[in-house]
This record gives sequence, structure tokens and C-alpha cells, in this order.
Amino acid sequence: MTEVRRIEAFLLSREWRDADDGVEVVLWARAAEAPVRVRLPRQEAVMFVPREADAWAPRRVPRPLATFDGRPVDALYFRSQRALVEERDRLRAAMQETLEADVKPSDRFVMERFVTGGMLVEGPCRERRGVLHFENARVKAAPELIPSLTVLSLDIETDDLGGPLLSAAIATADREHVFVRGPELDERALLQRLYAAIVALDPDVICGWNVVEFDLTVLEARSRALGVPFAVGRAGERARVLAPSMPGRASIARVPGRVVLDGIATLKSATWSFERYTLEHVAQELLGRGKKIAPGVDPVAEIRRMHAEEPARLAEYNLEDCRLVLDVFAKADLLGFAVERARLTGLPMDRQGGSVAAFDHLYLPRVHRRGYVARNVDADVEMVPSPGGHVLDSVPGLYRDVLSFDFRSLYPSIIRTFLVDPLALEQPDAEPILPELVTSLHEARSRALEAKNAALSRAIKILMNSFYGVLGTPGCRFFDPRLPTAITTRGHEIIARACAFFEAKGFLVVYGDTDSIFVARTDAGDEAAVAEQGRALAGELTRVLAEEIAAAHGRESHLELRFESHYLRFLMPTTRGGDRGAKKRYAGLVRKADGSTAVVVRGLEAVRRDWSPLARRVQLELLRRVFAGEPFEDWLRDVARDATPEVIDKELAPACDVVLPLVGTSFERVAGAQTSMF
Repeated sequence: MTEVRRIEAFLLSREWRDADDGVEVVLWARAAEAPVRVRLPRQEAVMFVPREADAWAPRRVPRPLATFDGRPVDALYFRSQRALVEERDRLRAAMQETLEADVKPSDRFVMERFVTGGMLVEGPCRERRGVLHFENARVKAAPELIPSLTVLSLDIETDDLGGPLLSAAIATADREHVFVRGPELDERALLQRLYAAIVALDPDVICGWNVVEFDLTVLEARSRALGVPFAVGRAGERARVLAPSMPGRASIARVPGRVVLDGIATLKSATWSFERYTLEHVAQELLGRGKKIAPGVDPVAEIRRMHAEEPARLAEYNLEDCRLVLDVFAKADLLGFAVERARLTGLPMDRQGGSVAAFDHLYLPRVHRRGYVARNVDADVEMVPSPGGHVLDSVPGLYRDVLSFDFRSLYPSIIRTFLVDPLALEQPDAEPILPELVTSLHEARSRALEAKNAALSRAIKILMNSFYGVLGTPGCRFFDPRLPTAITTRGHEIIARACAFFEAKGFLVVYGDTDSIFVARTDAGDEAAVAEQGRALAGELTRVLAEEIAAAHGRESHLELRFESHYLRFLMPTTRGGDRGAKKRYAGLVRKADGSTAVVVRGLEAVRRDWSPLARRVQLELLRRVFAGEPFEDWLRDVARDATPEVIDKELAPACDVVLPLVGTSFERVAGAQTSMF
């Protein structure tokens, strides 16, 4: 029975295809009542051309729009995306310009309605197989909607890298299933029961560890080989795994009505950093527990043995991997991060990276509202390098009482303060778009911090900081080297002004890097007084910059200097083998909230993954002893004496060739206190 319904739903995925009657766009979403499928038939594919262009389309309409340099444009409408691409390629071969000819129909549909996550759907609806099907509905944004999504973890075990399957497990917050191949359950039946269980649990999100490249890829291949429909999507639809379009890219899983989130990729997108991204390592770091095969045991051989001799133990091992993934997702709030990123950017939840696409989604519809259209991504642009962040020459030494400061979101603050904007660069009278976007994100992050919403705060920070990089990327349709150059040049000026401010106060500027600055006190003081001075100095410089910017540019400053840390002891090393100060490499001793101290290390071997565990452990302990004023010469000689493969072979791998030079040169040079340890 069909009825008109009006509901809010959270967008999970979007697709498009060329159909006989036009372009068909399909949106999958999740409403509180049920999953939602919105079919939008008879859509038109659209691109723009300058009005003088010798272009053809079934429908060509003059629009009150212009290129960034002010030329009027026409919109060309096609009944298929294929026809649009053919005309685009013909015009390109004829050296004629096309505009926004590379925007996918499904992306254009949602971005022009400002849909980022939540959407309001209204139209004819009928329920079928547990899904609400809307046909040709009206869609608009519902930005306040925050979904409640169900998650299923999937893990398979195979006899070989590509199969056959030995077992498969799935787990949700309250249900678990495991299927082990055996005399009573052949591989074909295992697949059928696994898929039936997934459909019955009906998750919104499927997660796993390397779940696209391995689990789903293997399941699709085994399904094809055994003639089992890979029907794990909603409404009985089949899933598929799309091979990467070029080397180095990741495969893409398409499971209709569901989102697939890989644990490794999502951790990296959320800026989590680990020495290794194996499930065992990450689970031990975050959860304090790991897989059910002991370290050092060959997992492939052990899985085969368990399948042959202890199938119940294999089932428990398989299930524990699912539980670990669910618990890692919960501990790191990866689902919350993926949801908030989608709400902010409009990108699909499973899209990894995508800073350029996110910028498109947010900026393009606002450009259109200002009366302009943008070029294609592949349009010819002049490639002029822009300067990077300002990195000061450091003053090497071992210091007491070093204060570190950083400008909060420096580049986004420069964009807001000096109205850096792609459209305004070409059309000075146009109202800037980017500063408005950054301001709204800044305010949203402040609210997220107040609400202690870490996932949202992190997602906003990543998005805001990506804008500078996007503007300096030729793969962005708004790339212009003048934009990143304007931002970094202002950054250089601000850091230079900060240096002058601190030097005038009698501080020694030890180091500075892009948005941070380190200064050494020349007099002693108790820790509370030093911290209070740091906060006062940050506030004073913030006010000074605001006054100077208002006087020179008539602009309100959004720059904010923050006092970050008081280093009780601070090491600024020299370059290895030289006497010049290092860059992006330092260490210091800080007081923690509980009163204890901790060694903070940046860029040195102790935090580099390409150095051996021994080198890292020794350097950390050496730093601790130096900062604490403890003797270290005899201890370091003992380390050098004992650093043999026979004694600590595991700690020497993989970089034992660099351990002994490190140990041999360190303690001799530390005594000078003003030269490098490393």
C-alpha cells in the first residue's frame, strides 16, 4: 500500500545510473522507524559552458550565472551521464571549455540541497521487506539529525589467502554467530547461513579489520565460485566490491543500504596513530587484550590445526576477533567520528580521505547561490609553488623553564581574519564564502569542546585544517597558488611578530614551527608563577595582534595565541653530525596534572617507527636521566656492552645497524649540555 509520508533519515549512501528514462539517483538512509530507500528517476545530468561555446545538448538553458572571471554561462542538460561525458570529451578535443562537467549526478543532487547527513524525505512511500521505499520524493536538509546506527562486526578465517573458508563470524552488541565448515556444513551452506544471519540482524554498518580488501573480497569471490548470491544488502540487493581504479587506491565495498567501515582506514582518518595497525597491536594498545593465538605462533598453521582438531576453539578465536573490532570501534569512538564527519562534509561515511571532495560539497552550492560556476578539476592551471609553514632556525641547548605557545587553528584563523577566498580572489566585490564556512565550523567546534564531544571536535579540526591543503592541491577545482601563498605569507609574518614580542620581553626564542613558538626564561621561577606568566603573555600578544591588524587592515582579528606547556627541562638538539640546531626534533620534561613528570618527545628516534625498540627505549631512558639530573654514563656503557643479538635480538630488529652508533656517540657529548645528544 502506497501512502504519502514525511520522515527524517540519515544518509548512508548514494548511487546513480543511466536508465532508459534518464539518470536514476538512489539514496539509502536510516530513519528511526526503518531503513529508507529513495529512488529519484528521470533526473538530468548537467554541466555548464560559456555562452559563446559551440556546444550541443537536448536542453540548453541560459542561466543567470557566470564564470569566476565574469563570463555568462549556459547549462547543458542530458538524459544520461554518458551523453554528457561524450559531449564534454568532444568539446575538450576541440579545445573548448566546460565547467563542472565532472560532478556526479548523485553528488550534485545532495549538495545542491545542502544535505550533509540528515535529510527530510516527503513523498509516496510503501514498505517492502522491512524497507521504506520512496519514489520521486522531495528531499531537503535536516542538519540537526543525529542517527542511532546499529553495527555488525564481520571476520572470516580461510585455508588460504583467497579461500576456501574455514569459518566466519559476526557479532553485534547483543548477538553473535559463528559458522565453522565441517562434515555437516559445507562451504556453500556456510555462505548461505552467514548471509541469512547478516540479513536477519539487518545492521546499518558492517565493520571489520581490512574488511573490504580481505573479508568482503574473499566472500564475493567464493560466492561467485560456488553460485551463492552475495545478497547481504537491504531489500535483497547484492553487494559488490569494486577493484581500485588505479594502483595505490583502495577497493570500495558497495552493500546497498549499509555502510562498510574498515577499522584501519577509519582509525587513520580519525588521526589515531599506532606503531603497527594489526588488530593484535591496536587491541593491546587500546583494550589491553589481544587475539586468542599466542604471539610467536604461526597463525596460518594454528588456524588450520584448530579447524582440523579443535573446531570449537577456532570458533572462539574467530568470534574474539569480531569482539575486538567492536570494542576498538567503541573505545576510539570510530562510529561517532564517521557520523560527525559525514554530517560536516556531506561525504559518505565510508569515504576515506576526500578533503577535496568535502570542499566541493560545501563550497560549490554556495558558489552557485552567489551567481557563479566553477571550472572542472582537470582544467589547466598555472603550477606555482607556495611557501610552506615558517620553521625557525633553532638554538640548540639543554634548557630550564621553556614555555611553548601555539596559535589556535592558525591557517583557518588567517582565512577568517584576512578573508582568503577563491571566489573573492577573482571577484573582489563578491561576498566571501570560505571565511563564513570556517567561522561556522569554528563555532561548532567550540560547542563540541564545551559538550565534551571528542568525535565531533576532532572531525571539525581535521576539516578546518584541510582547507589550506585543499587550496594548494591541483586536484581541487578551486586551486590557485595565490591562495596558499597568501595564507603562509601571513603565517610567516605572524610568527615573526611573535618572536619580536617575546624578545622584547627578554625571552630567548629557542624554536618556532608554523604555528608554534618556544621561548626560554632567563630567570628562575616557581611552576605556578611560570604557568601564570605563560597565560598572561598569550593573552597580551593576542590583544597586540588584534590592535595592529585593526589599525593596518581594518579587520577583526581571529588570531588566538595559547599557552601550551611549561617544560621544566627542554632539549633542542643539533642536527646529527653537525652543530646547527635541528628542526621538528625536540624533547622536554613536563609536569602532569597528577603531579608526576613525563618526557615529551617530538621527531626524535624514541618516537620513530623506523628505529629499533632498543634505540627508542634507550633514548627515552637517557632523556629521563638527563632531565632528572641523574648519572647516566655507567648505565649507558652497560647498555652498549649488552646490546648484542644473543642477549636482546628481538629489541635490535629491525634497525640494529643504527643502535650502536647512537649509543657510542650519545654520552660523550651530553656533558657539554649545549650540544646534541644524538
